[in-house]
Amino acid sequence: MILISLTNILFAQKTKEYKKKILFVVTSHDKKSNEEKTGYYLSEVSHPWKILKEAGYEIDFVSPKGGTPPVDGFDLNDSINKEFWENDIYQNKISNSLKPNDIISKDYSAIYFAGGHGAMWDLPNNKIIAEITKTIYENNGIIGAFCHGSAGLINIKLKNGKYLIDGKKINGFSNEEETIIGLTKVVPFSLEDKIKEHGGLYIKDKPWQEFAVSDQRLVTGQNPQSATIVGEKIKELLNNK
Repeated sequence: MILISLTNILFAQKTKEYKKKILFVVTSHDKKSNEEKTGYYLSEVSHPWKILKEAGYEIDFVSPKGGTPPVDGFDLNDSINKEFWENDIYQNKISNSLKPNDIISKDYSAIYFAGGHGAMWDLPNNKIIAEITKTIYENNGIIGAFCHGSAGLINIKLKNGKYLIDGKKINGFSNEEETIIGLTKVVPFSLEDKIKEHGGLYIKDKPWQEFAVSDQRLVTGQNPQSATIVGEKIKELLNNK
């Protein structure tokens, strides 16, 4: 009887740990169409990473091509960027990111799409990552994205045939912000317009303001300034599961 009880306790502990993994998706695309370098934006990985790691969650990384993904916004004057970049365990993880075929969806309680312009090219039509995301969401998991990372969500369809974003409040890098930085004609599509086209209830704040929204287990943020609040909202949803 004692042995059975102990086994049940250990199983419950392992199950709790098992459900605490989060999958970060980063782009493998390294150039904008004007040949300027791009990739994932470092602070859009490091700031949510710090919040979720300190809350006790284990994080894995996946990219369309696997291996070492290209990085943009490389600023080690940002103390959190520096902390992430100099963390041996996580530097090894992101430098050896998993390939989509390596991922077992049921291992993760949440999936998060980091931004950076590269995400606009290789995340929207990656069918394997879309299937992973759908499975995590339909297993009552949390979906997070922000800035250009929201591009990874636009084409995902659920079992009912509807787009994941359909009828949900969502945001990402705005048309206004894209115009300000002069890349409207460089990116392959308007993220704001595509979100609306697929039924997302796009809402935004003024350019460069911290802004994020949570709706039906979907957390999205607008721009690099929103990195911390996105991490906080994902943590809150996970802790309340």
